[in-house]
Amino acid sequence: MRRTLSIAASLLAALSLTAAAPDGTLTPVSASVKAGDPIQLRYSTPAPDPKNWIGLYTDPGNGPVDQKYVGPSLKWVYVRESSGTASLDTDGLEPGNYVAYSLAKDGYQWLADPAKLRIVSDQPLHFVTGSIPLRNARAKSPYSATVHGLVRGEVTGFRKVSGPGWLDVGHDGTITGTPPASTSAKTVTATVEAANAAGETATTQVSIRVRPPGAPLVPELKALSWNLWHGGTQVRGGREKQLKFLLDHDIDVVGVQESSGTSAKDLGEALGWDYHQAGPDVGVISRYPITSRGPLPSESGLPASNVRIRVDDRRGSEVALWNVHLGYTPYGPYDACFGKYPVDRLMAREAESGRTAQIEGVIKAMKGDLAASERTPVLLMGDFNAPSHLDWTPAMRKCGYDSVAWPTSVVPERAGLKDSFRVAHPDPVAEPGTTWSPIYTTFTGGYGHDSHKGEPEPQDRIDFIHYKGGLRVQSSAAVVEGTPAPIPGHKDNAWTSDHAAVLTVFSLQ
Repeated sequence: MRRTLSIAASLLAALSLTAAAPDGTLTPVSASVKAGDPIQLRYSTPAPDPKNWIGLYTDPGNGPVDQKYVGPSLKWVYVRESSGTASLDTDGLEPGNYVAYSLAKDGYQWLADPAKLRIVSDQPLHFVTGSIPLRNARAKSPYSATVHGLVRGEVTGFRKVSGPGWLDVGHDGTITGTPPASTSAKTVTATVEAANAAGETATTQVSIRVRPPGAPLVPELKALSWNLWHGGTQVRGGREKQLKFLLDHDIDVVGVQESSGTSAKDLGEALGWDYHQAGPDVGVISRYPITSRGPLPSESGLPASNVRIRVDDRRGSEVALWNVHLGYTPYGPYDACFGKYPVDRLMAREAESGRTAQIEGVIKAMKGDLAASERTPVLLMGDFNAPSHLDWTPAMRKCGYDSVAWPTSVVPERAGLKDSFRVAHPDPVAEPGTTWSPIYTTFTGGYGHDSHKGEPEPQDRIDFIHYKGGLRVQSSAAVVEGTPAPIPGHKDNAWTSDHAAVLTVFSLQ
């Protein structure tokens, strides 16, 4: 269980409390905790309550700094006594700075001043992967990138071991230089070494595609929609595994959901990419510059973020990207496969979930971008928490239905958007493209269908990358890393999510 915005009663209770100076204490037993070891916190309060709790957040992050909810905690535990010692496990937490809050009655009023601590790596110095593709360069133009955030452990400096003479590696991991004309249309490589005070070293090979002076900087764009599953904290070493996946698959732009308030920022900073952390849920990270950021979900009232990404400085070429995370309950495939509801009731339940109004609102907000899509291509990606009408067809006969016009896919199609996966794979029988779920194979109950607990989980495609404008689909796939073990044996999975991600490669026209 996690503290989320969906705990409405707790949030209202917290907001109704008058903030007062905290009169308790909260102190870490150790200010430095080795990854894998538990965090121990001593606490006291003159106002004990069965619902008092301690929450852990990244620092800086989304803790209740104004004694109000900002975003979900990473770890939490009830502390019912007037004093004692609380323990929080560090499974899934990355090395870095954290802050703990002692909070009142399932809410966000402080019972003590926050306590800061640091989690340190228990692993030897190493890069997250042995081969790091960097952003494209242009011959005869200055270039800069970084590998500073892609090494695990405390680093004292970086240096170039081998590589072309024009490429420099700074002590801070910054890679700079101006590729000469002779490197046009080539991929150049260099070996970079990191070192620490203990005398450990680690190396990785970086690669840079050098584009000719008059050619497009980014001829193809690799786009990923990825529900991170509480930021990736449900799997051991989640952040490192996320970074490795993005680099190994040479991704350019990612729309993330379930970011736990900081994951877009954390991933962007580690990669040396641009990012937009749009509140506690959705965000975007991009290998290329983000030139504008739309209103936050809290400002727009929509579960969405939107940005523009500059994919070519010389040509002024941009891509408009919208990223959404629609409401999750009631869930249509449960209603259909377990409830066997008639289609009109399925549609009523879709409206009840909020998804129908949400997708209509998002498409309305996209009106200007959609109208200009021939000049500036548009992407709409995310976790839609609903299937596609392109998959529920007479040929599929999913759960006995001939067809279901799920609004979350019909509405984008009517607006001129195309489903990139179905463009690449028109036949849902041959390529179902399931994204929910690689690890939930058995229904765990809830959603009004408890009588079906223990039955096979309905598998479906609920994550999408839609597009409109000057883009052509080269390939699209539902992707995971390795062979994920199902719940509850998932902790050591190479794949850090409970969704498969959607990876679509576009050529830019």
